[in-house]
Amino acid sequence: MTSPTRSPHPGAGPLPGIAPQGEFDYGTVPRLQEQIDTAVNEHGGVILDAAGITFIDSTVLTLILATHQRTHLRIANLPTRLTYLFGVYGIDHVLNLYPTLDAARTT
Repeated sequence: MTSPTRSPHPGAGPLPGIAPQGEFDYGTVPRLQEQIDTAVNEHGGVILDAAGITFIDSTVLTLILATHQRTHLRIANLPTRLTYLFGVYGIDHVLNLYPTLDAARTT
C-alpha cells in the first residue's frame, strides 16, 4: 500500500481524488468546478482521475489550466482522446499527468 501524498499546505492532509464521469462542457462545467474547488479549499490541491471523462470542451480546458495555475493539480488516467487533445494544444507538457491514480498519489 502506498502512502498518500501530502498537500503543499501544512496540516491540510493528503490530496483528495475526484473521478468525474461522462461529458463535460459549458453546461456541466460548474458541477466539475464545484468538486475541484471543494477539494482545493479543504486540501490545497486535487487529483483528477480522468478515466471516466468521455468528452470535454474549451471551457473544461480553461478550468483545468486555471486550476493548474492556482493550486496543486494532478491528472491521472487520461483517456486516449484527451491525451491527443492535450497534445494538440501542447498542454500535455505543462500539466502534471500520471498514467495511474497510484502514480499520482505517490509523487
